[in-house]
Amino acid sequence: MGKFLLGVLVGVVVVVLGGLIIGLALVKIFSNKSPTIAGNSVLVLSLEGQLPEAAPVEIPIPYLQSHAMPALGDVWTALRAAAKDNRIKAIVLAPHGLGAGWGKLEELHDELLQFKKSGKPVYAYLQGAGSREYYLASVADKIYMSPDDMLEVKGFRLETMFLKNTLDKLGVTVQVDHIGRYKDAGDTFTRTGMTPETREVLNQVLDQVYGDFCTTVALGRHKSGDDIRALVDQGPFMAPQAKSGGLIDQLGYEDQVYADLKKKTGSELKKLDIRTYVRAVPAKGDHIAMIVGQGDIVRGDADNSYDSTQLLTSGVIKRTIRQVRDDSNVKGVILRVDSPGGDAVASDEILHELKLLSDVKPLVISFSDVAASGGYFISMTGDTILSYPNTLTGSIGVLYVRPNFRGLYDKLGIEEDMITRGKMADIDSLYQPLSDAGRQKLHEAIQSTYQSFVGKVAAARRKSYDQIDPLAQGRVWMGQQARENGLVDELGGLDRAVALIRQKAKLAADGATNLIIYPPKRSLLELLTSSSPDSVADAAAENKIRKLLPMLPSSSLLRGGLLRTMPYRVVVQ
Repeated sequence: MGKFLLGVLVGVVVVVLGGLIIGLALVKIFSNKSPTIAGNSVLVLSLEGQLPEAAPVEIPIPYLQSHAMPALGDVWTALRAAAKDNRIKAIVLAPHGLGAGWGKLEELHDELLQFKKSGKPVYAYLQGAGSREYYLASVADKIYMSPDDMLEVKGFRLETMFLKNTLDKLGVTVQVDHIGRYKDAGDTFTRTGMTPETREVLNQVLDQVYGDFCTTVALGRHKSGDDIRALVDQGPFMAPQAKSGGLIDQLGYEDQVYADLKKKTGSELKKLDIRTYVRAVPAKGDHIAMIVGQGDIVRGDADNSYDSTQLLTSGVIKRTIRQVRDDSNVKGVILRVDSPGGDAVASDEILHELKLLSDVKPLVISFSDVAASGGYFISMTGDTILSYPNTLTGSIGVLYVRPNFRGLYDKLGIEEDMITRGKMADIDSLYQPLSDAGRQKLHEAIQSTYQSFVGKVAAARRKSYDQIDPLAQGRVWMGQQARENGLVDELGGLDRAVALIRQKAKLAADGATNLIIYPPKRSLLELLTSSSPDSVADAAAENKIRKLLPMLPSSSLLRGGLLRTMPYRVVVQ
């Protein structure tokens, strides 16, 4: 009887899952039709969250699909189409809860500036806006806020988390070795505060972001940089204060924004969300691939990531690179890097594949929010590198992280007995501290990896080892300083990257570009059928934890081993 009930239960589960998969497939088939765009539309950019570089998972459920942010490259394509689309009369910018870095924000700001050349108005409506939302809104012809709202522009800060005291209480020690004075990723485990080197670099980061914010806002609001600095010191602002200080133009509600736009355009306007318009823009023009290298670099071959923003898996990206290399329709390639680095071997494997790609197709490297350590390393193909002034760049260095849980085991009453053969058999044991011989062996390994890193950078940047070494040392540079030091070639974003690719591929400068993002968008059906339930659940749980505790060490750092990874998570608030 028990086996019969179990069989019935299994059968029911199979039928339900099968029905779900078939249903999702049917919904996908019937939802592939491009949306119809009405005349006299106003394009609404209700931007929120991280603004992904890679295409998000496609969920064919109307409510969920309408709330998934499109990839940044798709927004780029849509804004260029909107500038020439007679059905689009204006843009309303409504950013909320943005978590994107300052490189992506700069890209969007510049895209909106480009759109304004069409002569169509851009209005912004802010709700609970902070510095990120306001930075983006400063491009608008008019900025609106409701009368009782607050503008959370109040300056910038950087915070770092140190776990040593907590680990001491748990009885856990972490042994760290690194090459480079600034390669201090392990400090989160071994110190209780910043080193002078960390403080030096983070002050440089803060100066760059703060200075760019003031300069950009000053241009948009027709003020001087000193005026904006003085105003920032008075923040945050209630809406009437923001208006009296000239930071916004109008106190009002959302309906008043559209009423004012109706007068401006002389048309009865219809709202059109950016997500809908992205799906409606026809794919036409020369095929240029944008390979997205996003997230912590780790080894692996399984395409089972729940959230593509978290991990850059070597096996997956290598398959993608080969797919693009073998596609005769692709005229050129942009490698879009948004990674703090990670596993040293995985980084080297990815670089090897990219060099093979560069041998057969024009390639340009475009840095997003961060291209540091392994993220910088995979870009060393010798091709042109573009960066935003606010991109975290460089961090040419290597470290090794090795935890020892002996003290924790003792507290818990856990005993471990060990038998070995070979002098270094226990070098990666979590129960024994490193011996002097083991420490020396690992130091030799990271020294060799560091020298290889600097040597490959020198070759790609056409400089000598001695010229690159002082710029390395694990130091993070901002894009502006990286350009001055010759670590990148130009400051610029997707516009410039596309122009360079068209030039290298001998395509007409004013021709149409079909920017195709790789890896391609995956459907929920593909995710369910290609991933194990445990991997999806684990990745989802990790994603939720990182949203609650964004300063946790990176996935690659927690895995240990030889790492080309950024010294710290930099989130300018």
